[in-house]
Amino acid sequence: MQTFVETGLKPEILQALESIGFEKPTPIQAKAIPHLINSDKDLLAYAQTGTGKTAAFSLPLIHGIDEKSDDINAIILCPTRELCLQIERDIQTFIKYIPALKAMAVYGGESIDRQIKGLRSKPNIIVGTPGRVCDLIRRKRLQLGNINYLVLDEADEMLTMGFKDELDQILSACPSERQTLCFSATMPRELLRIANEYMDSPDEITAGQRNVSAENVKHVYLVADRSDKYEVLKRVADINPNIYAIVFCRTRMGTKEVADRLMADKYAADALHGDLSQAQRDYVMNKFRKKQIQILVATDVAARGIDVNDLTHVINYELPDQLEAYIHRSGRTGRAGKEGMAVSLITRRDLSRISQLERKIGKKISKKKIPTGQEICQRQLFSMVDKFVATDVNDDINEYLPMIEEKMEALSKEELIKKFVSSEFNRFLSYYKNSQDLNTKDRSKKTRGGKYSRFHINVGKKQGLDPKGIIGILNDTRNLRNIEVGQIDIMNNFSFFEVPNDREQDVIPALDGARYKSQQIEIELAKPKPSSSSSSNYDRPRKARFNKSKSGGGSGGSSRGRGRFSKGASGKSSGKSRSSRFSY
Repeated sequence: MQTFVETGLKPEILQALESIGFEKPTPIQAKAIPHLINSDKDLLAYAQTGTGKTAAFSLPLIHGIDEKSDDINAIILCPTRELCLQIERDIQTFIKYIPALKAMAVYGGESIDRQIKGLRSKPNIIVGTPGRVCDLIRRKRLQLGNINYLVLDEADEMLTMGFKDELDQILSACPSERQTLCFSATMPRELLRIANEYMDSPDEITAGQRNVSAENVKHVYLVADRSDKYEVLKRVADINPNIYAIVFCRTRMGTKEVADRLMADKYAADALHGDLSQAQRDYVMNKFRKKQIQILVATDVAARGIDVNDLTHVINYELPDQLEAYIHRSGRTGRAGKEGMAVSLITRRDLSRISQLERKIGKKISKKKIPTGQEICQRQLFSMVDKFVATDVNDDINEYLPMIEEKMEALSKEELIKKFVSSEFNRFLSYYKNSQDLNTKDRSKKTRGGKYSRFHINVGKKQGLDPKGIIGILNDTRNLRNIEVGQIDIMNNFSFFEVPNDREQDVIPALDGARYKSQQIEIELAKPKPSSSSSSNYDRPRKARFNKSKSGGGSGGSSRGRGRFSKGASGKSSGKSRSSRFSY
């Protein structure tokens, strides 16, 4: 199939597609549109993010809907309001020459009364998030008893976000004879469960391989110490003068912290997370689309529905919990035939996950060195010179040339070049002067013992503690959040962990009152780990005990902080002002 004309769509739809420059369908559109026009069977479709899934399901829906009906004919469910609004905007474009058809978006974060009023205009197509759709059904304001089409877009993500109960309620409100269409970029077990529960022997179509990354995306990773992660992020940005990227963090807190630090360091950055109001989110996204923001820091949920086609990079500041989410993230770049790069910033403890990701996406993820200060300065300098050479000359400057030449007549060509470069580049050179090579091998092993302090706490394996639990306890403590952690040893009834010597005095006061599960933590400064690896040879801690609890008792106590493994942004801030230029 070469053109949309061959799909069999109505002339009015073809006219709308022509008006926006759509001529040839993408692979998923070429397969899905004719199938849905000619069949009423349920459909399970797989295609990567950015391949045109919205048009693949919405165009045949528009084609098949009865324009004279006052009922809601189709409902499209998606995980986030951003994606909901994007789909609704696309549908409005597709139906511009079919005035009898109406589409409406319903989602949280917007006045429900306003949406109830909108439903009175009897839209034919509803695009909604599960929570708001359920709320409208419970209020008896949204009637789905006569729908012909139910679309689950990003169904796997809706399950990951915990919308299974809402999906059950919505499905029970729909007629059994509907046609159910499920579109997804990945095929986890949860998606197969959806097919079994909600669909009737669906046909399957696939555009490209399942659970693999887009072809135009190059995947790399950089290994850094936890304390250097933020500095590495800045270096990735600085080695790419024209960066236009989304940086992914796991938590809202981490997203806000990384974005705040970037903005404080004079980067054109901002954050997108669940704590923002809809107006704030729209404001940030509008700036990002206009490239007034070059680096958008976001959580996976908040980034759903971002319809930007020319991202140069996707940066995983933290790897996602679910491997499928990596595919969604990396699919944000390398769109519309352009090349993109997915960069993961990992610690040594994350190395095992790289091989898992490689198997998942069916591609090699290459290890790259962290750029040095010298490499960054060279790249930035040449980029600046290229822009200078390519600058168009404004003839209005001619009248000032005699005065300019008079002021500069004492300078040689070499001196002019040096002064020009220095005026534009001095701050950048100053920032990276004598900068540390973050690629030094085994930096933590070389410093451990001589530059780390070791602490003992009265919680161990029997109380369910693991290394993540210790990091969580520290991250949940304001003054220790994102502190570098050295070796961790978990014993049956007690544990040891290391922090840099220069933070030794912060640990005991900061953990004053901390709890693990139901009991206060008792912490002591321990002697350095002995050379023997036998657990029976651990030296007893030096006396520095506080918060003694009669209920806890020595090494057998069971206590836990807030039970939450909270990872915020990691790394140290230079505190220095720097240029807002970018390069990699």
